[in-house]
Amino acid sequence: MIELEQEGGLWTVTLARPDKANSLTGEMLERLVEIAESAGEARALILTGRGKVFSAGADLDEAKAGLAVSPLWERLSGALARLPALKIAALNGTLAGGANGMALACDLRIAVPGAKIFYPVMKLGYLPQPSDPARMTALIGPARTKLILMGGQRIPAEEAYTFGLIDRIVPPEDLMETARRLCADTLAAPAEVANGIAGMCSRD
Repeated sequence: MIELEQEGGLWTVTLARPDKANSLTGEMLERLVEIAESAGEARALILTGRGKVFSAGADLDEAKAGLAVSPLWERLSGALARLPALKIAALNGTLAGGANGMALACDLRIAVPGAKIFYPVMKLGYLPQPSDPARMTALIGPARTKLILMGGQRIPAEEAYTFGLIDRIVPPEDLMETARRLCADTLAAPAEVANGIAGMCSRD
């Protein structure tokens, strides 16, 4: 349910559980962590989903059994944030719940029109993963972060773009090609130059 494609220095990771809105099971989350922690040779990494939803967050049944508060979420976002590769979240649809963490840990977020972003942890009675509010606040400020986390608002991609949470809105048929084009210069540059720029631009 997690697909990994490696083309030289470009790694593409696809959430492939479209019949369940790409909601993440513990097994899927463990696989994502494994990939992120072993991606040291990747020069660029694209995260995307299959179907019309990027991810609905944790699988509901597993969330109730404890997955919602698993340390794997924070481990995943931390591993992605530390990667010197260029990380792009190519949001093929709505981004919800704990799946926000992996997208926030990426360097760029591009989305299809009509995608929505929401993170209903307070409504569900959970705290967000520790680094997620800080990363979101760094991107869009404390008020808009509270609009999402405390106000429970579903933010359309078009509004998220004006916030700075989304960097580009792309037609669905162009999403992956756009992500690959954004990786092209990084893949072509000497590793020390690309890594140096990544370090200079790091928020973490």
